Amino acid sequence: MTTAWKFKPALPARRGDRLSGKVALVTGTGAGIGRGIALLFAQQGAHVVGCDIDAASAQATVDAARAQGDAIDSVHPLDLTQPAQVRRLVEHTVQRCGGLDVLVNAAAFGAFQWLEAMDYERDWRRTLTGEADIVFLACQAAWPHLKVRGGSVINFASANAHMALPLSPALAHCAGKGAVLAMSRQLAMEGAPHGIRVNSISPALVVTEATSRPLADIPGFEEQVLSKFMVKRLGQPQDIAWAALFLASDESSWVTASEVNIDAGATAW
Repeated sequence: MTTAWKFKPALPARRGDRLSGKVALVTGTGAGIGRGIALLFAQQGAHVVGCDIDAASAQATVDAARAQGDAIDSVHPLDLTQPAQVRRLVEHTVQRCGGLDVLVNAAAFGAFQWLEAMDYERDWRRTLTGEADIVFLACQAAWPHLKVRGGSVINFASANAHMALPLSPALAHCAGKGAVLAMSRQLAMEGAPHGIRVNSISPALVVTEATSRPLADIPGFEEQVLSKFMVKRLGQPQDIAWAALFLASDESSWVTASEVNIDAGATAW
């Protein structure tokens, strides 16, 4: 019996019109999941505005979109921990594109330390700021504009909001992503009267610039991760982008307050 299906790669981005006419603001477009989502959304007809604190990486995504025949408008460098900069990003999007339909909070940053080695300010507080505060600030700034014509907010929790991962010092990360998951349900309730849907995606380990270091440096880490997966391959940004596309589109008009687990079955054990 063949097992080749287990190693089928992520479905690559392809052209379509599932987001035609929609304005999508995607944070963290310089790399990883944010970049994958921005490129797919542009291919699917959205007017995409991105941002990243790393100007060179953000520009590389703009260039990648141009190379595939699409356009991404980007504001970079931009620090999502600064309320005034977040408001400026949203106002730029609305003024340039005439409104806002989709907010994807893909940006995140954090520190990974074991409890006894964790510094409160440098590791714990920095991670909660980089995983929960920036979601709050972006949602708060975008909310009045999303209320105008309804829309979709897509936040990112994690499989680590549900389970511990041996070999990974992810205490602060687990706390931050658990907060995003709870926030998303509350925001869905607050947004419902205004036609705003709020959902979260919880990926397991996706190969990105951020995860490449532990995969390379921690002995046995990749094997430990894969031991929890029913589909025996690591995730790719495109795996997540396709789920985000559904949640951003009108195909999911009856979906809110949901968590979509894109995790190769890891959280089902």
